[in-house]
Order: sequence, then structure tokens, then C-alpha cells
Amino acid sequence: MLNYWILIGLLAASTYISRIIGIEIMAGREMNATLRLYFNYVPIGIISALIIKQILVPMDGQLVISFPVLIGCLSTAITIKVLKMFLPSVMIGASLGWLARYCMS
Repeated sequence: MLNYWILIGLLAASTYISRIIGIEIMAGREMNATLRLYFNYVPIGIISALIIKQILVPMDGQLVISFPVLIGCLSTAITIKVLKMFLPSVMIGASLGWLARYCMS
């Protein structure tokens, strides 16, 4: 268990250091439009990859859809679109995903 905490600490430190270095290097520089567009899509790509990895679960050599996670993600997306508020949408999505997980069992 201690090894996981060491790993988490090292990853947090390396992330923080890399961000500080990036800020120091890019401070005061003008970015061209292509690079700015690339950096705008990086967070969307990473979040999409993480969500897809949670929805499609490998089981017995095949990819299986995790319906509770899918229900939670879809309900969060729909709620954000309707309410336009992040925290209530995440709470609703997590609650519906949790309900789907324990009601389907």
C-alpha cells in the first residue's frame, strides 16, 4: 500500500514540476493559431480517452460495455447541457451511475 502512495506522490510532483517548467518557458511568448488549437483539444482528448476506458471494460478477451458507467456519463452530459452547471451535473450523474450499478446487481 505504501508503494502506491509513493507512486502517487512522485506522479504529483512530476506533474507539478512539468507544469511550472512549461509556464516558465511559455511565459510572455505568443503562440501561433495552430499550436493554440492543438492545446485546446488536448484536455478533451484525454478526458474522452479516460471515459471510453471506463465504459469499455475488457472481460474474457472481449470488450464489454459497463452500463452503470455509461448511464452515469450520459446523464452527466445531458444534465450539463440542460443546467449548464458542473457540480450539480456531476453529482446527478454519479448518483444515477451508482443507482444503476446497485439496482442492476
